[in-house]
Amino acid sequence: MRTTLKSLLVSVLCTALFAPLPAQAELPWWWSEAWWNAGQLEVPANHPVKTEWSSVINPGVEDIEIPIMIARPDDNKKYPAVLFQHGRRGLDDLIQLHVKRLAAQGFVVVAADVFSGRFIEKYPIEHDYAVEGDVNKALDFLMARKDISSKQACVYSHTRGGYMSLKVAVKYQRQDNDLACYVSYYPHFQDPNAPEAMQVYRYALEADELKIPTLIFIGEDEQYQRRRPIEMATASLQKKKRPVRLIIYPGVGRGFDFRPDNVRTFADDLAAKDAIQRASRFMKQNLQ
Repeated sequence: MRTTLKSLLVSVLCTALFAPLPAQAELPWWWSEAWWNAGQLEVPANHPVKTEWSSVINPGVEDIEIPIMIARPDDNKKYPAVLFQHGRRGLDDLIQLHVKRLAAQGFVVVAADVFSGRFIEKYPIEHDYAVEGDVNKALDFLMARKDISSKQACVYSHTRGGYMSLKVAVKYQRQDNDLACYVSYYPHFQDPNAPEAMQVYRYALEADELKIPTLIFIGEDEQYQRRRPIEMATASLQKKKRPVRLIIYPGVGRGFDFRPDNVRTFADDLAAKDAIQRASRFMKQNLQ
């Protein structure tokens, strides 16, 4: 029987009218129902911050004295514990500002200057594996403080500090008892001493052993040889059903969290403010 154009249109219309509605698509990670439906913006924590310096000795063949920066809200209350680990820049003035911004969210933050402790110049090419033990010692220093409210800490890092923190969590097995979560900005997810091909096409196998809740931030313009291992490691962890989330900010590249004002862009600032607030909520949820 020949189908007329009119009957075909009626059939299509009836199908469209009575077909079941598709399931609502999953909302993106940045969506806020409170803002969209009620106009409610979340108010971030804003604590005045005080800082001080101390040091810790890492005993061994030679005793290494590691300078420690402590930043916390300027009051007498206890707050959750966070270990901040710098990357290739070292713990310079720009990175110290990031430590203070993090403390202002309501944390006791300990940041170990592992390069100064071993007289390593900033921006080293080779990685000295001994500094991983120094970071581990800094975690001991943090957990022994009397002004922390949490029984565990979160590690918070960027660039090569992400690799050091990963090793502390996995190699030193601190994720079993002392670490509640892992946060990192564009971490170097490969052994910095590994060959070039490994830097581009592989990631550190320790990443597969990461079991604690993990939050990673990168910009969409991140360097290819850094972005690929991060995405590969994240995909591997997700396949293992591990609690990991990778957030990619449009319009920014490496260093959006600390780029100075003479080169800073509006997109850098938006990404940095969003990331530190998301990291703060994430860590407080895990630091009970």
